[in-house]
Amino acid sequence: MRMRKKKNCDERLEKSGQLWIRTPEDIKGAWSEEFGSSNPIHVEIGCGKGKFICEMAQKYPDINFVAIEVVKDVMVLAMEKAQPLELANLRFIIADAAKLGDYFEKGEISRIYLNFSDPWKKNKQAKRRLTHKNFLDVYKSVLNEGDFICFKTDNQKLFEFSLNSFAQEGFKMSDITFDLHNSGFADNVMTEYETRFSEQGMPIYRVCAEYK
Repeated sequence: MRMRKKKNCDERLEKSGQLWIRTPEDIKGAWSEEFGSSNPIHVEIGCGKGKFICEMAQKYPDINFVAIEVVKDVMVLAMEKAQPLELANLRFIIADAAKLGDYFEKGEISRIYLNFSDPWKKNKQAKRRLTHKNFLDVYKSVLNEGDFICFKTDNQKLFEFSLNSFAQEGFKMSDITFDLHNSGFADNVMTEYETRFSEQGMPIYRVCAEYK
């Protein structure tokens, strides 16, 4: 479902102040200075309306978080959710995941979250999936060995595709579950989609993939 255009979106984005990094390429290699700390940086690619990233930033104040979203009409909702929380450890970028290497140096990110990414169901669309080899190569350019990609989805076929993709690219997988909410995993922060899907009784799939 395509997000409707938000009224006065550009003006609303401008009101987000320092939360919105307008030219992230200018901060490449200097994110510690941007945050004012050398804490680890975790990135969510496709943050949607911001529930996950806002809760994570509140829960883990000693980690710096960057949320990336390509659709500004979605991103504005996430930033408006974050603004009253006054989270010093959270920033937002409106950008395509394929350009991640333009914004971060090698090793500048220590964890990437992919939550309920578009499954791009047709075979000819496989290269658009955020767990396709092309994107995994981009993630490798900003992670160090031993860092993680954490992936959640409600789409079984995308999950199976992703497991194969991680394996083919040499990632070591752990915490693989085909039913997250009945797995006993205690440290789960949910997204808007996840909340809705779990209320409908749909299984949630999750894996952590370590870059080796």
